[in-house]
Amino acid sequence: MDREKLRRFGSEFAPRIASRIASLLDADVRVEVIPHENGRTPARVRVSAERAAHGRAFPPGYSQRLNLYLTWDDGEIERLFDAHGDERFERYLQAIPAKLTAWQGARDVDLESRSQAEFAVLIGGLDFGT
Repeated sequence: MDREKLRRFGSEFAPRIASRIASLLDADVRVEVIPHENGRTPARVRVSAERAAHGRAFPPGYSQRLNLYLTWDDGEIERLFDAHGDERFERYLQAIPAKLTAWQGARDVDLESRSQAEFAVLIGGLDFGT
């Protein structure tokens, strides 16, 4: 992928995704952009928490603290810079609440208790469809 597009994704789009996710979660959940590395890997978003929400116990099978990484497909990132890419991205931001619900079920993550089944969970190859 073009370095300028990688840079722009990390500085223009990924922070907006992180902000949208953070707006849907409690303040004890940390949502951060991890910048692109080595000129080839796009920025990613990390969602993590240090403890279970409100002192709740983890659900059975979810013994790890929240440590979730989100990455997007290179081709999808490229499409953000095409005609109508901004509109597509705005629709994506609005769809994030439903996507969070779907991601949880697919990857053994429980945002309410701030826990998951594995030490780290990667939800990769995401697209910007709604």
